[in-house]
Amino acid sequence: MANVYRQTVEELLKQAEVQINGENPWDLQVHDDRFFQRIFRDGELGLGESYMDGWWDASAVDQLIDRLLTNHLNKKLLHNRGALWLALKSRLINRQRSGRAFIIGQKHYDRGNDLYRAMLDKRLNYTCAYWKNAEDLDSAQEAKLELVCRKIGLEPGMTVLDFGCGWGAFAKFAAEHYGVSVVGVTVSKQQVELGTELCRGLPVELRLQDYRRVSGQFDRVISIGIMEHVGYKNYGTYFRQVDRCLKPGGVAFVHTIGSDVSTTKTNIWTEKYIFPNGQLPSLQQLTAAMEGFFVVEDVHNIGPHYDPTLMAWWRNFEAAWPELCKNFDERFYRMWRYYLLSAAGGFRSRYTQVWQIVLTRQAQKQPDCRIS
Repeated sequence: MANVYRQTVEELLKQAEVQINGENPWDLQVHDDRFFQRIFRDGELGLGESYMDGWWDASAVDQLIDRLLTNHLNKKLLHNRGALWLALKSRLINRQRSGRAFIIGQKHYDRGNDLYRAMLDKRLNYTCAYWKNAEDLDSAQEAKLELVCRKIGLEPGMTVLDFGCGWGAFAKFAAEHYGVSVVGVTVSKQQVELGTELCRGLPVELRLQDYRRVSGQFDRVISIGIMEHVGYKNYGTYFRQVDRCLKPGGVAFVHTIGSDVSTTKTNIWTEKYIFPNGQLPSLQQLTAAMEGFFVVEDVHNIGPHYDPTLMAWWRNFEAAWPELCKNFDERFYRMWRYYLLSAAGGFRSRYTQVWQIVLTRQAQKQPDCRIS
């Protein structure tokens, strides 16, 4: 029976020009023959877990995942009962309800500021950079921040609400370069602690708070990387909250990873090990939730820029591992490596996107923003 599993996997991989124990950097080097049955049984969860367990390797995991997704092998090879159960659970319960809001902060963003300071750019942006005319990660992330500020037409004296503010990268940049004051909220205790330190002396307030609990009104309401944690049952709640917090004549902005297909489930390996309760929205889901509140002024897909961003994070992580390994074990190393490189392959294959969306209220005159 083991030979049947192996033969079936080999035939499927041929469609992507991937070989077992081949010489190409994207070829699978299998160290444990139980791997073949495991991915049939556990699908995408088994693929990731067996990599963490050392059952297989590839010198270029990003290229392997790119080939699997480009040839749609995820639809043929990686479905399993666990993924179906997660999809059912997502329909039956609200996995991102207010009472569960802080789980992602505790399990992902609070893994340790030493990890993120080693991996990210100097401003600690943990979202897609903008590589047009940029030569390194620091300049690409500053270009992204500048792009956002221009899209929403910031002017001195404005007030900005930043949902999912992270370590305050946008807040600090906008306060320094545009003379605005910013309130940022996050569900990560460690982000608030370090971000507050980094923004000291600026008109920036970072809070440990669920986005649903914010009150007050602001000239601009933005989010750069929170929609992936909002969940499809809460998109309407999110945009109603934006509407409540936005002053008349204001501009809202959303930057999010997204899926071309509307779904209620997520990658089960990513759900278990990286982003618990995560959910990638589709444009259809987002625009349906905006109906009655907002006009979409601009949609910009910068998804191709996430591939080089993730590869830069991976190189930083690899370079820092001799120091990081004092606090993390080898299984964490393989998990984090698989996370970064498989994500890069996902964006390279155009399987996932990144949208920047500029919004105004209905019946509102078009804002005088600095970029169309």
